[in-house]
Amino acid sequence: MATQEKMTINERYKYLRLVQERYWAAGRTERSSLLNELEEVTGLHRKSLIRLLRGGLKRKRRRRQRGRTYGAEVDDALRIISESMDHICAERLQPNLVWIAKHLAWHGELTVNKPLLQQLDKISVSTVRRIMQRIGQDQPRRVRKRPVQRRSYPQIPARRLAWDLKEPGYFEVDLVHHCGESSSGEYVCTLQMIDVATGWSERVAVLGRSYLVMRDAFERILQRLPFAVCELHPDNGSEFLNRLLLRYWPQAMPGVEISRSRPYQKNDNRFVEQKNSSLVRAYLGNERFDTVAHTDALNRYYDGMWLYYNCFQPVMRLSAKKILPTTNGIPQIRRHFDQAQTPLDRLLATQTLTIKQAASLKVLRRDTNPRQLLKELYHQRDTLFELPTALPNQSQDVRQTLYNQNLQQGKNQTIYTWKGDGGPVTLSNDRTIAVR
Repeated sequence: MATQEKMTINERYKYLRLVQERYWAAGRTERSSLLNELEEVTGLHRKSLIRLLRGGLKRKRRRRQRGRTYGAEVDDALRIISESMDHICAERLQPNLVWIAKHLAWHGELTVNKPLLQQLDKISVSTVRRIMQRIGQDQPRRVRKRPVQRRSYPQIPARRLAWDLKEPGYFEVDLVHHCGESSSGEYVCTLQMIDVATGWSERVAVLGRSYLVMRDAFERILQRLPFAVCELHPDNGSEFLNRLLLRYWPQAMPGVEISRSRPYQKNDNRFVEQKNSSLVRAYLGNERFDTVAHTDALNRYYDGMWLYYNCFQPVMRLSAKKILPTTNGIPQIRRHFDQAQTPLDRLLATQTLTIKQAASLKVLRRDTNPRQLLKELYHQRDTLFELPTALPNQSQDVRQTLYNQNLQQGKNQTIYTWKGDGGPVTLSNDRTIAVR
């Protein structure tokens, strides 16, 4: 029988060359025992071993060497595309290579031709993975420690949102704490909302967890969200489930349904928990942010992330689950995922947007260079890390971080503001993309 660890071809030839002299010097019985040993070590058939030992045991060169199917042009294109898409996995990258290559070419970041587009169209996921590993584009992600929430509200239904929702508007909600090593005092938190059906993500930074800043965060999100909210599904944290927010949500979002995670079921908010790691902690780590300057800078950073991740980052959604019976009585679940698409493409496929809304978002994506936007995001993040933390006994005015307050003071607190009535998308104070 063959050993578990198989020999390479070169190792096998080297081993046979060492045994060949013993084979010719041995008698009939010794040769039989030696062939038995060779069969067990190499895993080759007995007749194959006899034929090799009688030969020269030299590997023959191929008459025609195998060439590379995808040359340096494809490597260069994948390097730029992977960098522009923030080094996502090959499964998410491969179905979107053609359109993102054309998009980058339109912005002058990449030069494409018909043969290159044909190669990008037929390249497989495994080949993309091998090329990305060779060019060294993958970046590690840092792990975060989630805060523990223990309070519950029996009057609010406890359940989990279904994974196969087709209609957008069902949001999982969570709060990420940027307190560093100590949770003392006030610090910045990130409110994140993830739509289950489309993967659409919204993020806002707040200073503290008071009702004032939480209401302001939801107002920011509702102002640019292009579709209605049907259900909010937070955990059992008191920053969400309090009498003030429970009274505010139905007023701001008529008809909205409120549910919560089940106690001791940490996977009920699985979509937003995953994005807490990949979209917040992976970029910000566990640093402490606790000033007004931190909050405003982080909100400007999140404005750019809103455009980048909703318009250019493909996501894979679960399409089917099948329970397989096993002999040990423990069932196994086989999961199937659909083709990777951006949240914007998934939202457009639901046909819930008006014609003006869809056209505005398409124009916004068309006129945005994802590679330059990603560079700006990393520059903003590095600038955020350079800001000093609050000094001891130094108070911070949370009202200076409020969106409406900053508008009254003439501060440009948002870069990308979506007007949900179907109007244009404002990129800055002096630039507006109108519907064409």
